[in-house]
Amino acid sequence: MDLTQLKMFCSVAETGSLARAAEQLHRVPSNLTTRLRQLEDELGTDLFIREKQRLRLSPMGHNFLCYATRILALSEEAIAMSRAGEPGGRFPLGSMESTAATRLPGLLAAYHQRFPQVSLSLITGTSGEIVAGVRAGTLAAALVDGPVEYDDIHGCVSFRETLGLISSPDQDDIASARDIAGQTVFAFRHSCSYRQKLESWFYADGVNPGAVMEIQSYHAMQACVASGAGVALLPLSVLEQLPGRERVKVHPLPRHIADAATWLIWRRDAFGPNVEALKQLIIEWHDATTDDADAAPSPSFPVPPPASGRGTGVTEGARTADAPVFHSALGASPCK
Repeated sequence: MDLTQLKMFCSVAETGSLARAAEQLHRVPSNLTTRLRQLEDELGTDLFIREKQRLRLSPMGHNFLCYATRILALSEEAIAMSRAGEPGGRFPLGSMESTAATRLPGLLAAYHQRFPQVSLSLITGTSGEIVAGVRAGTLAAALVDGPVEYDDIHGCVSFRETLGLISSPDQDDIASARDIAGQTVFAFRHSCSYRQKLESWFYADGVNPGAVMEIQSYHAMQACVASGAGVALLPLSVLEQLPGRERVKVHPLPRHIADAATWLIWRRDAFGPNVEALKQLIIEWHDATTDDADAAPSPSFPVPPPASGRGTGVTEGARTADAPVFHSALGASPCK
């Protein structure tokens, strides 16, 4: 087994086609066929289900893909580290949609300008999905709601956010979740930490939300709320950038719900030059910020102060190797 075989395997798994994978790798299809058969013989199992004009990963193939992508990522990291510790090579970075829209444009532009030799790719998703990618080694680092504690993950606070509950303008003031019990909630997938926060707010008040409609963009979420179809939770920094933001009403939330921290995370055993360079840029961003680091960006629309809550954190339970522990990061220092 060698890295070339693993690259071939990953390319075929991604494209589902020997011809397209061969084109990507500048090889002939017969060469890929031979090398993949050799890999399967060495492993003693079929990695693909072969159909007429397509290859599908077998159950074992799906498992092996996780290892193959991690091995390739580690090899890229090793090559980059061998070059006198300078950033370089492939850098897959994960991010929440909200962070990608509000925090990363300037940061990534500065990163590319300073390190043009780095091939950075941005992958967005929910916090749960992105954390899984970092743990699997498919992402070198990520910006997620946190902190998330795993034995194999390190991280630090990068940005702070204030979350707001939005409704249509004619909605009465919302003092507690009981005021909107049964209303439709618009949210991302269940692995979204902001959705989990909102649902926990309902449950803590002893009520349930109505139907949870999964939406894939904040623009669509805001439009649905503005029409009077329900409520949603989103960072005020995102709402500030959305057109038509005056068409929704913002309601205060308890601080343990409204206050959020975005963390830069990476695998404990994979803190390479690319990740270190991004961390350093975030530190520089904090040092250059004249406003209080704990304050959220001032919105151009009136926002009531957060309602008083029962505390600023979530009680930390027993930590296991497989379950993340979410707790308050408001007292944590930025990436320093």
